[in-house]
Amino acid sequence: MGRRAAAGVAAVAGAAGAAVALFAASLTGLGDGTTTVLQTAVPPSTGGSTTVPARGGGSGFDPARLYATRAPGVVTIYANLGADGEAQGSGFVVDRNGVILTNAHVITNVAETRTGVRGAGAVFVEFSDGERIAAKVVGWDLFNDVGVIRVSPDDHPLAPVPLGDSSDVVVGEPVAAIGSPFWKQTSLSVGVVSATGRSIDSLTSRFSVSNAIQIDAPINRGNSGGPLFDADGRVIGINAQIQSTTGNAEGVGFAIPIDIARRSLDQLLRTGRVRYAYIGISTQDVTPGIARAFDLGAERGALITSVEEGGPADAAGLRGGDRTEAFNGLDVTLGGDLIVAIGGEKVESADDVSRLVTTELLPGETVTFTVLRGERRTEVDVTLGDRPTNP
Repeated sequence: MGRRAAAGVAAVAGAAGAAVALFAASLTGLGDGTTTVLQTAVPPSTGGSTTVPARGGGSGFDPARLYATRAPGVVTIYANLGADGEAQGSGFVVDRNGVILTNAHVITNVAETRTGVRGAGAVFVEFSDGERIAAKVVGWDLFNDVGVIRVSPDDHPLAPVPLGDSSDVVVGEPVAAIGSPFWKQTSLSVGVVSATGRSIDSLTSRFSVSNAIQIDAPINRGNSGGPLFDADGRVIGINAQIQSTTGNAEGVGFAIPIDIARRSLDQLLRTGRVRYAYIGISTQDVTPGIARAFDLGAERGALITSVEEGGPADAAGLRGGDRTEAFNGLDVTLGGDLIVAIGGEKVESADDVSRLVTTELLPGETVTFTVLRGERRTEVDVTLGDRPTNP
């Protein structure tokens, strides 16, 4: 949902090998999507992932100490994709039962196809001491580019890394990325958080990824799936992609927030699949200037530009736009409902709609959309559906 990427800038996967061919063309709306394809479900991990409360912030940023304590929990992943070639990326151990988080595009052939996505036929994990062992694919979530694999704890000593809270991340805080760029195992790069709450191109689906963390720490091919640490050594994101004119680290790096990844991890381990709510609309930001120019009745919100026929929003009676007018170089689609709240939570942008629907709501739930329809404020109950395979 939202704005298109600047011309000439490509979103590039951080996985080396077959997956480097992944490119994303634009940021897309809640009306677009792809399927989530999973391996056979596995029982939930009894050890649980290591989750640490919000960071304290009093210890300072010590990259050398962070690397020394966390590198043993970071791995290099080698995936054999059969006819689709090979891929190399990164990952990190999250519990003592051998569960490892990475990106979906590291362990699947999604670089080659968006339909019939399948997992790697063979996966190997290499630890910081150079020891390599076999891993099994648990499953993946294409919508947020999250992958899960598992190794046997009997095959190598495990050093799980603690998971933090990405909702606490602030612009300017120091971060460290550990991964294996260009086959250089267990490399450290440092920087700061450049922005939060970004909506970025998904490399593995037609939906955008909400709340991505933008960083200036160098992210290169092979870093995909590796952890992004805060100053206290807690994982706050999965390093996923670069937006660059060349595909190299002078571009802008992005990480999938760990709160989103944890949601995918929990569902994959518990049920073997990941579900996302779906409403079937496209929306556009409303700013105070746009609101004044077109007398919209609220300074902030999300204008519904289109409604998918037969979708949940259509069934509930939400209305899309019927005309387009220019405003300061922007095309504004007017005539549709202006969303100002969902489930009582304020909506100030198109990204808010995507965030609330995808991270806080579930298919089958009925939620109240508060909208402005002309001069009238009204509430519309929408029963959410499942994201479709090919909308």
